[in-house]
Amino acid sequence: MRKIHGADAGETEESLRTWLSGAKKVAIAGVGSSLRRDDFVGVQIVKNLQNKVSGNVSLLECETVPESFLEPISDFKPTHVLIIDAAILNLKPGASRLVTPEEIAGVPVSTHILPLSLFSEYLTEMTGAKVALLAIQPKETAFGEGLTEELEKTARDLTGLLIKVLPK
Repeated sequence: MRKIHGADAGETEESLRTWLSGAKKVAIAGVGSSLRRDDFVGVQIVKNLQNKVSGNVSLLECETVPESFLEPISDFKPTHVLIIDAAILNLKPGASRLVTPEEIAGVPVSTHILPLSLFSEYLTEMTGAKVALLAIQPKETAFGEGLTEELEKTARDLTGLLIKVLPK
């Protein structure tokens, strides 16, 4: 997880629509640890999207090692790469924000070996794709399994939103 200041959760849908404008092929990388409660929200959203999106969308359950998925993402030749992960936004649990790689640069991480800012740089260099992070405020990231009720709802809501805005 990383800390991002000044987020406005109400802009998520419009931000996603704008960012995905002109998208032909989208790779979605769900990041997080299944052993840290709400940190798993990114992977849960990718799981929720299985069999609900077109072949123009590649779904990757990266868990805590997104760098292991650089080659499959590159081979897919996406125009856009969306990383979904829990992040400290200083908002209510479940709030979300679309974040550019520049906004997360240099921020320390807790459950990922490679900082997502570096992962984003590699993706941009390898694919030429637009890269963004869909950051979601967790409620609980202590050791344990299963999302909190707030993050379960957020995962369902964001799954529905992504189904609407992703390329067909």
